[in-house]
Amino acid sequence: MTRLSLYRDSASANAAATTLLESDDPNVIALALAERGLGYERWPVKPELPAAADQTAVLAAYAAEIAQVQGSGTYPTVDAIRLGPDHPDRAALRQKFLSEHTHSEDEVRFFVEGRGLFVIHLEGEVLQVLCETGDFLRVPSGTRHWFDMGSAPQFTAIRFFDNPAGWVAEFTGDGIASRYPLLD
Repeated sequence: MTRLSLYRDSASANAAATTLLESDDPNVIALALAERGLGYERWPVKPELPAAADQTAVLAAYAAEIAQVQGSGTYPTVDAIRLGPDHPDRAALRQKFLSEHTHSEDEVRFFVEGRGLFVIHLEGEVLQVLCETGDFLRVPSGTRHWFDMGSAPQFTAIRFFDNPAGWVAEFTGDGIASRYPLLD
């Protein structure tokens, strides 16, 4: 189930985070994120994809939804990422995504299957958004954030980019991610 946990950001690495809001209500989540300039929607999902479905099959299954998003002209590049618990690079990828970073473009994801924890660091707040199947999330460019796919990842996500190079991160060097709960 999708869940939002909103914390007051503590400037001290030793201070416990203060919980301001917790909700699994999609309307509450959408409103709280919108008030902070983030986008969240629930999309219908297709029947389960075959275990062997590759990027081409994932993109084909959601061609109409992709066309709708790309119709704005903002996100001309799209791909799909599918990670399972047996992925050989899962530990290295997890560590990379767990480091706080920004992008010069929006980070836009639609969770086709599985789940992942997006953590957004705003002025004075940290928002943990547990994204599940059917969640569409838009994090504006320049927003500090990190992502936890868990130690045994199991997700498929469609990623939208306005940069043909795809995912390009600028790491902040801030160790804040270590002060908040992980996915597992």
